[in-house]
Order: sequence, then structure tokens, then C-alpha cells
Amino acid sequence: RMEERRYRSVSGAPVALRRRQHSASCRELAVRCPRLQLRSLSAVSSAVWLAAYGLFVLSENSMVLSAAIFITLLGLIVYLHFVKIDQESLLVIGSLGIQVTSSYASGKESTTFIEMGQVKDVVINEAIHMQKVIYYLCILLQDPGDPQGVSEVVPLFQSSKPRLDCLIEVYKSCQEILEQRKTGPQSS
Repeated sequence: RMEERRYRSVSGAPVALRRRQHSASCRELAVRCPRLQLRSLSAVSSAVWLAAYGLFVLSENSMVLSAAIFITLLGLIVYLHFVKIDQESLLVIGSLGIQVTSSYASGKESTTFIEMGQVKDVVINEAIHMQKVIYYLCILLQDPGDPQGVSEVVPLFQSSKPRLDCLIEVYKSCQEILEQRKTGPQSS
């Protein structure tokens, strides 16, 4: 079954958290960002083209207009393929690991898999950003040389930046599965 709840990002933009439980030890949690707004895309394109037209009038060189069109299209392609993320998701499978996926506006996906044996914990951390305290979810990776140590911190939802209330929902779901993993082998 899938459920969706609406939240806000740290900047106040609307985000949606989709939760899908595949089994008792497998959950998918996805944060959807707002889609690319046609208004903002039009504003940027218009500003570039107006500046190019101004240069064209001053220089009377038509290459300026061609360059503006080329730069706008190239910038849009780069933005959609490498910058604008529509959705960030976690697939937490208690017996295998955690898959982190970022889906870009162009359709490209970037996926990272972390084996459950490497996962020490999932925590909510805080950071100071632009004179504000913001919270973010991260995976702590086990240090192979020191069972009590952490070798790496993997931050999650870096593009959507959901507020604390949304992070708590994701955190609780992850902790339920991590607790099952910790208690599972001992109880059998």
C-alpha cells in the first residue's frame, strides 16, 4: 500500500513524501520536489534573450542572437540533466541494504547502494546554514577498523531538503527496519 503526505522544504517549497511498504522489512520512501515552473524558465530565457537583443542592436551582429539561443538551450539541457532533481528516494531492505536514488528532470537516475553490513545507523543531524539551523537525514557507515567508529556520513535528500517533520517520518521508518535487523538474528 502507498500513502502520500504533503510537507514543506526548508525554503518553504511544497514537497511530498510517498511511503510504500513492500513487506515488513522492505520500505520505499520518496520525497518529490516541485516540478520545474514554466514561469521561472520563461523569465530566465527572456532575460538572456533581451540582453542578447540589446547587444545585437548595439553591435549589429546577428551572431549574438544565435549565441543567445544556443546558450539558452545548452543551459536548459545541462540544468535538466545534471541539476534539477524531481525525486529522491530510499529503498530500505532489512536483509540487503539501502538504495538511494535521485531522479533528474530529464529522466536520468543516479543510484547508490549501501550494504546493510556497512550501515551503523540512520540519524537526523543538524547544521547551521545561512544563519539558520536546518536538519538533514544521514546514514552513518560503520568503520571496518573500529566497531564503535563511523567511517563516513552519507547525507540524504540534499536537493529536496525537507523540514524536520518530514525527516522524522522517514527516520522512524528506517529505524523500524534497522531494529528488526538488530533483534532478528537474536530471536531465532
